Amino acid sequence: MKHLYLLSAFIIISTISNSQGIIQGTIFQNDSTVLSSVSVYLENTKLGTSSNASGNFKIINVPSGEYTLITSSVGYKKMTKKIIVKDNEIHELSLVLTESATDLSEFTLAASITGGNTGVKKMPGSAYYISPKELKKFSYTDINRSLRAVPGVNLTEEDGFGLRTNIGLRGTGTERSSKITVMEDGILIAPAPYAAPAAYYFPTAGRIQAIEIMKGSSQIKYGPYTTGGAINLISTQIPDEFSGKLDMLAGSYDYKQMHATMGDSYKNFAYMVETFQYGSDGFKKLDVDGNTGFDKKDYVAKLKFNTNKEAKIYQSISFKIAQANEISDETYLGITEADFKKNHIRRYAGSQVDEMKTQQRVFSATHFAKFSNHINITTTAYRTEFSRNWYKLNNLTDTSGKKVNMGNILDNPEDYSELYNVLVGNSSINEDALTVRANNRNYEAMGVQTALNFNFKTKILSHNIDVGIRYHIDEMDRFQWEDKYQMKDGAMLMTKAGIPGTQDNKIESASALATYIQYKLNYKKLTLTPGIRFESILLERKDFGKNDVTRTGSNLKERENQVDVFIPGISIDYQLNKSLNAFAGVHKGFAPPGDEPDVNPEESVNYEAGVTYYKNSLTLKVVGFFNDYENLLGSDLEAAGGGGTNDLFNGGQAQSQGIELFISYDFLTRKYSKFRLPLTVSYTYMDATFQNDFLSSFEPWGTVSKGDHLPYLANNQLNVMLALEHSKFSVSIRGNYMDAMRTEAGTGSIPSNLKTDAYFVIDANITYKFYKETALFASVTNILDNEYMVARRPSGLRPGMPRMFIVGLKANF
Repeated sequence: MKHLYLLSAFIIISTISNSQGIIQGTIFQNDSTVLSSVSVYLENTKLGTSSNASGNFKIINVPSGEYTLITSSVGYKKMTKKIIVKDNEIHELSLVLTESATDLSEFTLAASITGGNTGVKKMPGSAYYISPKELKKFSYTDINRSLRAVPGVNLTEEDGFGLRTNIGLRGTGTERSSKITVMEDGILIAPAPYAAPAAYYFPTAGRIQAIEIMKGSSQIKYGPYTTGGAINLISTQIPDEFSGKLDMLAGSYDYKQMHATMGDSYKNFAYMVETFQYGSDGFKKLDVDGNTGFDKKDYVAKLKFNTNKEAKIYQSISFKIAQANEISDETYLGITEADFKKNHIRRYAGSQVDEMKTQQRVFSATHFAKFSNHINITTTAYRTEFSRNWYKLNNLTDTSGKKVNMGNILDNPEDYSELYNVLVGNSSINEDALTVRANNRNYEAMGVQTALNFNFKTKILSHNIDVGIRYHIDEMDRFQWEDKYQMKDGAMLMTKAGIPGTQDNKIESASALATYIQYKLNYKKLTLTPGIRFESILLERKDFGKNDVTRTGSNLKERENQVDVFIPGISIDYQLNKSLNAFAGVHKGFAPPGDEPDVNPEESVNYEAGVTYYKNSLTLKVVGFFNDYENLLGSDLEAAGGGGTNDLFNGGQAQSQGIELFISYDFLTRKYSKFRLPLTVSYTYMDATFQNDFLSSFEPWGTVSKGDHLPYLANNQLNVMLALEHSKFSVSIRGNYMDAMRTEAGTGSIPSNLKTDAYFVIDANITYKFYKETALFASVTNILDNEYMVARRPSGLRPGMPRMFIVGLKANF
């Protein structure tokens, strides 16, 4: 009898267990591509999972009843769906998530130039989109580390934290990112992109939600720099419902980071506020007491007002206000080769007073109108302000009164032993041995831009037309001075204070009218996209001289340069099958010439061809490019080892060519697997050479012969990332290899004193979600603590970031 009761109980329990339901299905994005790592759960229960590499998910043991199914993923609009689960029933679903960047009614449309993962596949030419999900994996605050995953991007590190960027695309040169178009939310963000394009300000990478990189003919709409390409950084967007986040992290070198956001959307109103704050004492060690780090704080606020979604003409107006403040103990002073070998993170006493202070502000208003599914127009008025004073050692004076720049001292310390000893802290005989320059500059830029999109069909043809116009003005105001110091027992003592305006006292300005039209014609599997851009630019300089600090104009020198240029481009794309596309394109490259009348604009003809393959968990892109420069422009930037005048000069003919490879694949594609194992590989081969002989006063170029390789461009770059992902945790490891780079133009084997180090650096991180939307995060950069040199400019050798640990808590609500 006892056994009968046990058997009955077992049958009842089994029946109840078997009577529970199953919810399963597949998650897609708008273009029918499957989505992995999407969180799927039943509201107010502990039941949930995430989609695998094939987009499949499965929730088992669901008691019968009515539930709300929540589907969410970073960078996509959250979806809720009411479902009823019955006993012994398998509930099969097919869900489609919409990217935030593709919803026309959202402020994001104006911010994005690709339309996200879905839109980037339809772009002419070569384009890449780093999604919120990918950025979240490592949560880098150094933009260099984020961009390493994209082929065709050239990088030269400087401070290890990514505060000042040196980014190029396809061999344009990396000096202060001055040869590419840099935008935030579709707005030019360099301090003065036409008059003084050197990007001494770059948006804080830690608060950026997504990154878009445009190359080839895909960039025609995004001038003025069209040779290499454009980078657009998408800031945190207004959420669809009340939500926010709070990240608190800490790490090596007294590193601290806090990121907080909060926002909500109502029927006709939405808002978002955000702050990102981080800082460190720095990893370099001064010969005397003092920090070598930084402190940076960003604040952003957004508002949006909109009509009802069902309005005949849907409209919205959005406002953005942002401010970024930075104080950093940064310097242009490196160290000698011998000292680098002894202690690569050493910093000389001669840089103890060096400090950078900056403030950047952005104001923008964006109006969006959707007249129908076929036509919409976006208009943005914007203003940016940037002030900075980089107070740093500029040169030294020996006992004979001769001024010597820091680079010469560090390249030849034996020949300048007296001044080298002053640099490292030995007392100086003369009182004015060290000259510290206050590089005090104020920038402003403002403009209005309008973009119209019109699409329609005629029988078997599809048409998409983009028309845009922008009027933009900007200026840089230099008002600089120099102070004199004496070195005494390792301490720098000011002996003479300079008068503001007596070192440099001038205003450089630009006004530009830009228009473009791009027409995409689709016939069955063939897409043809011609486009043309027009730029009319007036560049001016007013030099008041070093003796007219009140700017009366008594010794005013003026010059100007006017340029009008058409920039055409065309691409062709053919769909070989559902997964495989082939494309080719050609377009004109252009960069403004500066205000010197004798300097010509940079011009080139750029070609590319490639194939893309998208199928399930496999993505493959192979692109070849060839840039043929008729006139390459150089820039006398102090950051690049020049004199710091910022003047542009003709560099003659040059060629840049290479191959870009990108592969992404998930090894765990088994249906309903709880794990993902994605592998991403990015490789770039690049070769850039001068095509004529000339003598340049720009030191990194020097005496150039035809066939000489351009400096600071690596021939080979490789980035590999492997991750193990689960709904509760993820572990990622990334390796980056960079070839040694020439530091001066030349050919043949590179002399050891004229190159950077080749290096391979490994980063890793782990995230563990221990409670709903709360997770522990830990990362380590440069796991092996490799010691390597990334540059010999501006003056002396500079190290890469040593090993750094970061741990903390991330919470979403």
